[in-house]
Amino acid sequence: MRPKTLMRRDFIKTVLAGIPAVTMDWASFPRGKSTQLNSYEFDAVIIGSGLGGLSCAAAFARQGFKPLVLEQHYTPGGYATTFKRPGGFVFDVSLHSTTVGERDGIHNLIPGFPEIKDVEFVPHHDLYRVIYPDHDITVAMKDLPAYIKTLVGHFPAEKQGIEEIFKDMQGLSRDINKISEAQGQVDMSSFPKEYPFLFKAFNKTWGDMLDVRIKDPKLKAIISSLWGYFGLPPSKLSSYYYALPTIGYLTSGGYYPRGKSQKISDAFVTFIEGHGGKVLLRKRVEQILMKDQTAYGVKTADGKTYTGKVVVSNANAYDTFHTMIENKDSLKQLYARMEKFSVSLSSFLVFLGLKKDLIGESGIEDTEIFYNTGYDIEADYKAAITADFENPGFGLTLYDNLYKEYSPKGKNTIGILVLQGYDHWEKYAKDYWKGSKEEYRKEKERMADILIQKVEETLLPGLSDAIEVKEIGTPLTNIYYTSNYRGAIYGWDQTVDNSGNRRFPHTTPIKKLYLSGAWTSPGHGYGAVIPSGLQCFAEIMKSW
Repeated sequence: MRPKTLMRRDFIKTVLAGIPAVTMDWASFPRGKSTQLNSYEFDAVIIGSGLGGLSCAAAFARQGFKPLVLEQHYTPGGYATTFKRPGGFVFDVSLHSTTVGERDGIHNLIPGFPEIKDVEFVPHHDLYRVIYPDHDITVAMKDLPAYIKTLVGHFPAEKQGIEEIFKDMQGLSRDINKISEAQGQVDMSSFPKEYPFLFKAFNKTWGDMLDVRIKDPKLKAIISSLWGYFGLPPSKLSSYYYALPTIGYLTSGGYYPRGKSQKISDAFVTFIEGHGGKVLLRKRVEQILMKDQTAYGVKTADGKTYTGKVVVSNANAYDTFHTMIENKDSLKQLYARMEKFSVSLSSFLVFLGLKKDLIGESGIEDTEIFYNTGYDIEADYKAAITADFENPGFGLTLYDNLYKEYSPKGKNTIGILVLQGYDHWEKYAKDYWKGSKEEYRKEKERMADILIQKVEETLLPGLSDAIEVKEIGTPLTNIYYTSNYRGAIYGWDQTVDNSGNRRFPHTTPIKKLYLSGAWTSPGHGYGAVIPSGLQCFAEIMKSW
């Protein structure tokens, strides 16, 4: 095969692998037999009930196969879960905002699953608000021209660059859709002309893409304000992973489910079990069973064995291959590749239940606020890695402004979030797992108090006195409840070298073992992990 043909194929595969496609030709897939399997034998065994695992299981169930989902936690969903505390408070573990489809005037369309109709999503009034030392900007919901006009008002000298960077983002989105519809049948000799925006963005970071159009460093920071959703600064983040989701968010809007993120996970479980599948909770998988380098089932911590025609790991990729597999001799190349990837940041969260309607008293109508103490995202990223709380910014969710039933009547539920690395908490890990948490608690309380005071001084006077319930989540908390390696919230970092088909594929060196979720393609986030499960299922169907 000629080198040019190989280059073309590699390029197209790289592009297409980064697209969270959810359009499936279900009629082309085989159908499962309606025969009932025994309680330990299934068509597919899925490890983990994150949304990537649930969507994969739902795809199997839809086609008449019998999937089994094994989840180590007491509730399904991974990061798409909630927890309850006294006083009637229900806290959402992770979800801030996502994009959804509209059906008959109602936003209830989960990507790829039109049959699931019982999750209603509420639109944000304004998309989000960003605060900087001398700029306070509210981003309009589904109104890109208004956002551009706002930015030009703050930075009139950058008018042309502002307009062009958003044209670049929109053009990149169009080119991606166009090449997806072409299914890779592209004339590479005319590629730069037919796909100009994609050609320019390929192998570029978001910082590279931004530098071409914008000069003012403050403006660069403001346009990149959503970097926290991706966990990397512009200098490291793949251009695709910032430009495409962000332009989609700005044009299609942001939504939040009634019933919080648990509603999405529960809807998937209902669908799976309603179509003959099974979801078992408090079932930690300790070993992936293999014979002749072929996976045929799993063994759980309680000694039970479950077999399947395939095994799909929605658990984190690191532990899948380092702790769940005994015969590691054939995986040396895979381990070497994994060593080249960096693990994403974790998070530090403060969940507060307020005994009064402090949000209403404050007059703040925003739902999401990103408060920044400076414009240097690179410095903010370094501070996140080292857990430097000298002068932290924060993300603040005020979802009582979304719908009335969000909190108990007359009360508020708010969340304060910062990204944070795992290394700072590693010194507490040994004692943490032994149950000796005194020093750990002192440190997380110290950080939480700094954030609470910061929010009180800048946005919500009287916050400290209004607190009825306080819970704090750290990277160690993330590990405890999700088992994600280093408490990662985004899987592997989405760098240029770890994007598209360079990201971990759904297939693995072990036959009949597959991956779904944030650690594989296309990436992290609700809008990517649900398609990931679908893509994993489609990959399996190729061999069936």
